Amino acid sequence: MSAAVIDTVTQRKDWRTAFIAVRRLLADANDTTQVFRIMRALNASSNRAGYDRLLRTSEGGRIAYSRVELAPRLTDVDYVAQFPAGSVGAAYGRFLAQTGYTAEGLAMISRSDDLVLDAEHPYAWFGRRTRDIHDIWHILTGYRADDPLGEACLVAFSFAQTRGLGWALIAIGAMIQAWRTPGGKPAVRAIWEGYRNGRRASWLLAEDYERLLSEPLDEARKRLGIAPPRAYQAFTPIGF
Repeated sequence: MSAAVIDTVTQRKDWRTAFIAVRRLLADANDTTQVFRIMRALNASSNRAGYDRLLRTSEGGRIAYSRVELAPRLTDVDYVAQFPAGSVGAAYGRFLAQTGYTAEGLAMISRSDDLVLDAEHPYAWFGRRTRDIHDIWHILTGYRADDPLGEACLVAFSFAQTRGLGWALIAIGAMIQAWRTPGGKPAVRAIWEGYRNGRRASWLLAEDYERLLSEPLDEARKRLGIAPPRAYQAFTPIGF
């Protein structure tokens, strides 16, 4: 691996690229490519910190040693279909059916603009893992993926969990945009609630996701300390 790639995987930040991308994202919430540009520009150091933190958890060494790639498993229809009714995995299956999203689809979008994320490096693997569990966090938190406010709330939740500055920049941009919109203050409160809920929850990046998918959804939320998104529920009911 070249020194330039190692530098990008571990620490370099590119604020100019991030600000350009966040402006484009706020103009078009469906332009997912901009999210990955922001993550590449600002989140490399958080991937390094997250991986190092994972190794300090009780099962993190095993998870890191196994280095499972989740996108292929979560895209496998038979794999997703095996989980019992009421489980996190069953809810994820409904999510895929209702939205048409796939883990591999998200991975393909990320690859279109970020070859570094596919690098054979532990920090890059951690970044891929964080990417691939994003939609599972939609399930756990109740923030809808087909709703721009739901995405903004999960972005704020994700910043609290990962400390990635890319998530912070997107969340702040969404809050400013909502604040400037007539009647937008409740949306600001919902996004801020997402951050608070992320702070109070267990560190979800240390979870064994293959095991978590088999767990009853309500029990998983309780065990992980994920509070109901009350402010967000004022806009839309929890789905999936």
